[in-house]
Amino acid sequence: MYRKIEDFLSDWEYETEMTAKVFGNLKEEHLNHSFHSDNRTLGRLAWHITHTLGEMMHRAGLPVNEMDPEPESLTLETVIAFYNRDAVAVKEAVKATWTDEELEEKVPMYGDNWSKGYILTILIRHQTHHRGQMTVLMRQAGLKVPGIYGPSKEEWIEMGMPALP
Repeated sequence: MYRKIEDFLSDWEYETEMTAKVFGNLKEEHLNHSFHSDNRTLGRLAWHITHTLGEMMHRAGLPVNEMDPEPESLTLETVIAFYNRDAVAVKEAVKATWTDEELEEKVPMYGDNWSKGYILTILIRHQTHHRGQMTVLMRQAGLKVPGIYGPSKEEWIEMGMPALP
């Protein structure tokens, strides 16, 4: 749980940069491909990550735009534009609205009461969780998977080193 706004902002900067990196390796033709009938597509996962920025922060009382969870049409350009816009909006809203002291305050969230610091933790974990799902689907689709917390298989190869098994 975050106890300092600056700690969240530091993590948020890195995590949003990595999500943008994953989104940047997507291809339009793979957004709606279904790998399994019961699972989300790459496009749906990317939109879910994007949509949740506004949905969760709005629910927590921050002035971040809330968007349609099920858009009629979805393009890679749209996902990237809205993700970039709302990632900045989250950062700016947290900085302008909450203080370190307020991170202990609880607010109603999804039928429970979460501290504001915990909400920020879950926002990052939620994004990381779905980003991981996306990288598995990207590998199955034959897309290049970027390294997030270290080099990916493709990046090891690009460095002239053997990828770890």
